[in-house]
Amino acid sequence: MRTLGVEEEFLIVDPYDGSPLPLAADLLRHQDPGDQVHLSPNPTVTVEMHQEQLEVITHPHSSLSGLAAEIVAGRSYADSLARRAGARIVALATSPLAVRPHATSNDRYDVLLERFALTAREQLTCGCHVHVSVDSDEEGVAILDRIRSWLAPLIALSSSSPFWNGTDSGYASFRTQAWNRWSSAGPTEVFGSARAYQRMVADLSGTGVVINPDFDARISARHPTVEIRVSDVCLDPRDTVMIAALVRALVETAAREREAGQAPDMVPAIILRQGTFLASRWGIRGDLLDPITHRPDTARRVIGVLYDHVRDALEEAGDATYVWESLQRILSTGTGADRQRQAYERRGRLADVVTDAIGVTHHEPTDVLPPGNGLAAVPTLGSAGEPAREDELGLLTA
Repeated sequence: MRTLGVEEEFLIVDPYDGSPLPLAADLLRHQDPGDQVHLSPNPTVTVEMHQEQLEVITHPHSSLSGLAAEIVAGRSYADSLARRAGARIVALATSPLAVRPHATSNDRYDVLLERFALTAREQLTCGCHVHVSVDSDEEGVAILDRIRSWLAPLIALSSSSPFWNGTDSGYASFRTQAWNRWSSAGPTEVFGSARAYQRMVADLSGTGVVINPDFDARISARHPTVEIRVSDVCLDPRDTVMIAALVRALVETAAREREAGQAPDMVPAIILRQGTFLASRWGIRGDLLDPITHRPDTARRVIGVLYDHVRDALEEAGDATYVWESLQRILSTGTGADRQRQAYERRGRLADVVTDAIGVTHHEPTDVLPPGNGLAAVPTLGSAGEPAREDELGLLTA
């Protein structure tokens, strides 16, 4: 069983007016060494490029239940740090309210801010990165070459950033648009070998622009993993678990294709970028590009094609029912972007968007939306493939 882990980025916000607060350094500086004694394993909490953010990093897990438990514990622990300063942690991929971010100062971020100017200064975005273990860089690059056509639907499913600088952007995932300003962001061409991948990374570094490439999917520089980086941070923690399960299944399916001698799809990266655009623009509310034909089709059909593609790997991991039920829930009740727009439409207040999002992030009651919107209870899946108790995945249902 391949292990998987997740990095989630969160906004630190005022719980009353919804505005982001530049408190990251203060929150981490005042951590108590005894804070995490009751958490096992202990998630890592760290700073990001801007002081309005915290990042929570899980350990590697073999089971979805272990991963889910740490995701929930990590969100709760980060929120406990924020509460000490009268703030909250919220899983929003962009801030609904206008904000001027405050940069974190360290060697890496100082270089990025100087080199990329406004692109870096405005980059207050929160993503969800999934790491999946690989045997070698050679296997990892072969996997990257075979999953690149399948990543855009993950953007649609995780979309949770409709607002930007105080206005509705018209996109389901505007974070994707903001992120793609980075010079090396986006889908890549087929590499063909680890040597070719490493040469590309070296050549990019040699331009004097790129420090570490921001490809949609890449070989981790620190861990024996592939890192898939396309998703918004998911408003609902159940969706984070689903995205992670889909990513692991995509990695396993690609590895099997390589072993069977199946060549990667040679579709140009510029075509894949159009799939990224459609997923970012519409989420699940419009057409997506079919990962096989590269022609537009309904989101429901494309997501069905994705599920069929990884079904065997999901079933062997014991994850199939959980993923299927999660997909059906999202297609029925909407994504995080849909939920945010519903919260805004009720009273036309962006602060309500944040208030409601805090509730969903931590599965707390909220009166911003009436019951039944976006938090419908679904069966979860235990390791044996049978419907499990709600606490078996550590995730609460409404």
